[in-house]
Amino acid sequence: NNSTRTVSNMRTHFNKGGGNLAANGAVAFQFKRMGVFRLHPKGLDAESLELELIDHGLEEMGESTSEKGEPQLVLRCAFNDFGHLQKALEDRGITPISAESEYIATTPVELPEAQATEVLALIDKLEQDDDVQKVFHNLA
Repeated sequence: NNSTRTVSNMRTHFNKGGGNLAANGAVAFQFKRMGVFRLHPKGLDAESLELELIDHGLEEMGESTSEKGEPQLVLRCAFNDFGHLQKALEDRGITPISAESEYIATTPVELPEAQATEVLALIDKLEQDDDVQKVFHNLA
């Protein structure tokens, strides 16, 4: 609700973490905005579902686990195809666990362990801030 406070908090987190807060959109070219659907895999034939959904904008499909360790199917599409893929899932009677847009790194960066630990500490501080809804990064 208070963008001035939020920007000030972010600048403080970055300064304490040894980084700099860039201008709005400065690193947008390093990310691709995609629609992401997470599904319960139980009772689904992943291979046939993938083939059916390709015509509705599906770009990537893979397996993952939730924060609780439960298996999930993760479907990704171009953000412009979000509605098409959502309708295709609804038409098949599939209710996603979640459906949202995410920024996926196009050029993941690997860092030495010491630097990666510092970056992960900064990411953790950002995620814990009450004004932050989502954190996207390109750390591999």
